[in-house]
Amino acid sequence: MTLTRSRLAALIAPFALLACTSSAAASVINVAKTPWCGCCAVWVERMKAAGFTTEVRNVEDLNPVADAAGVPRNLRGCHTAMIEGYVIEGHVPAEDIKRLLAERPDAVGLSVPGMPVGSPGMEQGGRVDRYQVVLIMRDGRHRVWSTHGPSA
Repeated sequence: MTLTRSRLAALIAPFALLACTSSAAASVINVAKTPWCGCCAVWVERMKAAGFTTEVRNVEDLNPVADAAGVPRNLRGCHTAMIEGYVIEGHVPAEDIKRLLAERPDAVGLSVPGMPVGSPGMEQGGRVDRYQVVLIMRDGRHRVWSTHGPSA
């Protein structure tokens, strides 16, 4: 039996869909947050608006999650997320996550320590505080990845 192009395409199409599905699944942001934190829910919405797919799980205590992800205590925010093997701690802007995924540094991930006003999910009118996103290195050190907000 010979296969026509249309029959061959029909046979191959499901495999192409599987390849696309597994590729998209790798870009899901898995977020661990406390159930009572509204700003974390807003950050998740900001990530969805930026084109990311999100999966959220509520936990009572984020410390074990951040510990397992390798986030130093002084760099913790109010939620911990994972995407493509990187940790995203706190209110990290979507453009920084996209840059991380494009550049792929040998690092643990990114953090916005604390809850700076004006960061994604922490908007309060027009007020934006200056804050930094830090890259967490595998040896525990960190360095500035980007700076947001008004000039100092």
